[in-house]
Amino acid sequence: MDAVMKLLHRLDRLLLNTLKAVTITCFFLLTLLITANVFVRFFPVVSLHWFDEIIELLYAYLIFYGAAALWINREHLCVGDWVSGRLFTGEAALRAYRLLLDLLGLAFAVIFFAYATRLTGLSLEVTNVFAIPKKVLYSCMAVSGAIMVLYSIRNCVAEILTWRPHAGGRR
Repeated sequence: MDAVMKLLHRLDRLLLNTLKAVTITCFFLLTLLITANVFVRFFPVVSLHWFDEIIELLYAYLIFYGAAALWINREHLCVGDWVSGRLFTGEAALRAYRLLLDLLGLAFAVIFFAYATRLTGLSLEVTNVFAIPKKVLYSCMAVSGAIMVLYSIRNCVAEILTWRPHAGGRR
C-alpha cells in the first residue's frame, strides 16, 4: 500500500510541476510577445499579424492550467479561513462546513468540465492565420476541468476520512 501511495504522490507532484511549468512558460511568452508588439508599434520593422491568435492561446492555457494547479493545492478559492472560526465552534460543524465547501467545488468542477468538453467537441472552427483548430484552444478547459473534478473528489474523500470516531466510542 505504501508503494501505491508513493507512486500516487509522485504522479501528483509531476502533474503539479508540469502545470506550473506550462503556466510559467505561457506567462514568459506572453511577456515577450506583448513587449515585442509594443516595440513593433513604435518601430514597424516586422508585421505581427499572427499576434492575436498566439496571445489568445497563451492566455487560455495560462489561466486554465494555472487554475488547475491552484486547485490541486486547494488555493484557488481560498481567501483565508475567517468564516469557520467565527461561525462554527464544534468540530463536527466545522467538518460538515468543510465538506460542504468541497462538495460545492466538486459541483462547480463537474459542470465546468461538462460544458468545456461539450464546447471542445462541438468546435469546428479554425484560426484565421495559422489554421489551428479551435479545439486546441478549448482543450485546456476540458483538461483543467478533468483535473479539478479528480482533485475535488480527492478532497471530499479526504475530508470524509477525517470523520473517525474518537477513542472510547464517544464523539
